[in-house]
Amino acid sequence: MTALIVGVVIAVLVVVLVTRAVRIVPQSHAANVERLGRYLRTLDAGLHVVIPFADKVRPRIDLREQVVSFDPQSVITEDNLVVYIDTVIYFQVTDPKAAEYEIASFIQAIEQLTVTTLRNVIGGMALEETLTSRDTINAGLRGVLDEATGKWGIRVNRVEIKSIDPPPTIKEAMEKQMRAERDKRAAILTAEGARQSAILTAEGEKQSSILRAEGDKESRVLTAQGQASAIETVFAAVHAGNADASVLAYSYLQTLPLLARDGNTTWVIPSELTSAMDTVRKAFDKSES
Repeated sequence: MTALIVGVVIAVLVVVLVTRAVRIVPQSHAANVERLGRYLRTLDAGLHVVIPFADKVRPRIDLREQVVSFDPQSVITEDNLVVYIDTVIYFQVTDPKAAEYEIASFIQAIEQLTVTTLRNVIGGMALEETLTSRDTINAGLRGVLDEATGKWGIRVNRVEIKSIDPPPTIKEAMEKQMRAERDKRAAILTAEGARQSAILTAEGEKQSSILRAEGDKESRVLTAQGQASAIETVFAAVHAGNADASVLAYSYLQTLPLLARDGNTTWVIPSELTSAMDTVRKAFDKSES
């Protein structure tokens, strides 16, 4: 019975020793080992054997890139305005030993260093420059943080500013300014549209007047050419027919009703018409005799 008890105790001790001696570290993690309170080595991913009770394995450290979002911090700008800045830090542990023994809490240290660096960077900028210089602020933060955290075994990969919130009064004034700018641009565009419309209307009227004048000119030219052609035709016919004074008088008589039809009340009778009428009268007298 005693032998059985001793065997069970030995088995239990073996299980405990094996359990404490074998350590499995997951991928992308590391663990520091202390022997009798002194740093011994760093365990990488995989299976490891340590000496029970003599070696102590510290909590595992995540080697993957980590993202930490800090609460909005109040920062005073160069023109004495308070803004609230919300930041996000992307970092990675590159040296597990330094991260374990060089700093008590690297997360808290990064947060406090971020706040201090923000106040130094933003303190040298005016509010307007702060709102439009996110890339400059990000680059300044990353440079300072990466340099300071290097001795802690931390590499800061990226620093992003999620939001920059000015005071409510400044925000309201900025919104009013933006509305005024939009109204100004709308008024300018409306005036420009009216100007272009007036120019196009004037150009259209100008072209229309030119076309009307051209048409009237062409009509007058064609009318004059027609009248000239008619006169030439009549003149040629008169000369070809060797018309005497009686024919001309007859033509005058045919023209008189046309003058009366046009509503003319004043007639200008050429002197030749009197002699032509005498010729006609004489011609009629000869025919009667």
